Amino acid sequence: MSDTQVSRGRRVGRRVGRLLGRVLTGIQPPERLPALLPRPEEDAAIMDCALYVRGSRQPGRPAFADAYALARRRRNGFVWLGLYEPSWSQFTAIAEAVGADEAVVDKTLDVERRPAIERRGDVTVLTLRTARYVEHAELTATSEVVDTGAVTLLIGSHFVVSVRHGGAGALADVREGLQRRPSLLGMGPWSVGFAVIERMVEVYHDVATRVEQDVEKLEETAFLRQGGCDVQQIYQLKRELVEFKRAVLPLQAPMRLMTEITSELPPGLRQHFGDVLARLNQVVDRVGTYNELLDSILQARLAQVGLDQNNDMRKIAAWAGLAAVPTAIAGVYGMNFEHMPGLSWRWGFGAVVLVMTAGMLVLYRLFRKSKWL
Repeated sequence: MSDTQVSRGRRVGRRVGRLLGRVLTGIQPPERLPALLPRPEEDAAIMDCALYVRGSRQPGRPAFADAYALARRRRNGFVWLGLYEPSWSQFTAIAEAVGADEAVVDKTLDVERRPAIERRGDVTVLTLRTARYVEHAELTATSEVVDTGAVTLLIGSHFVVSVRHGGAGALADVREGLQRRPSLLGMGPWSVGFAVIERMVEVYHDVATRVEQDVEKLEETAFLRQGGCDVQQIYQLKRELVEFKRAVLPLQAPMRLMTEITSELPPGLRQHFGDVLARLNQVVDRVGTYNELLDSILQARLAQVGLDQNNDMRKIAAWAGLAAVPTAIAGVYGMNFEHMPGLSWRWGFGAVVLVMTAGMLVLYRLFRKSKWL
């Protein structure tokens, strides 16, 4: 422990002593005392805390400080603390306990941080983007298809601190599954890192499969004359796919650098990380394919909309041409000249109407033949 931490601890101890003394003597109102106790929301941020020795979870759910102290005394022991959206003060205290600096705190609490791996002293900071598919009855211009969040792992020689933000990426199943694999869990803290990455990649595959179904539905309705998909629907799905791509694609680089940065990575896990990277590459390829397909669907739909508009304009022009025949003839006879053909003829009006009808029929046949009508 550094001199700064020691002096800080002494100052906090003196402040607590003074405050308790004031409460006991009646100088300080008792309602100030609960400020020193853990806040309920901070307790709620702790999802689980467990001590593992030789791949086996030890009984109970100890406090992190006690479990970490025990883990440091065990050669094959480590503690895994799971947090969900902790407060800044709570996480700062935990970071100081494991020797992480303020930069690690800022990066861990940054919910928009891209996937990355970084070594800070004795602590490795691994950030992942979580994802989940959001069920929806139909795709609209505002449908949420993919929900993303963040998980950051602080990994040291005797500890793992996982911090999750957002509704996606719950780690309870990861912990239970890993505890059923004692041989993997016995490889130390990096087994947790591997299990979390493995689960994230599995979820990516599931989300990609569900998104593929939405893309196929859009493709089926893209060229329908009636009831086809709107351009807004295609664009919304493309936006959601881009959000998913931002969670998946940047993870490739940290996975490739995993063995270079983490020298303490057990040899048995290196092959496992290679297998997970291969599956991650498959997801990236699928997402890229869906993105290109949506681009094609969007361009095709825009072309279809333009073609429909051209057809409508041709129909309007054709009907305007048909209306122009009687309009032109009536306009000539409406000029009221004295000497015009048929004015004094008994059948003049009928002949003019017949000429109008014949001209319109001829134009109608021509427009139908050219598929303007």
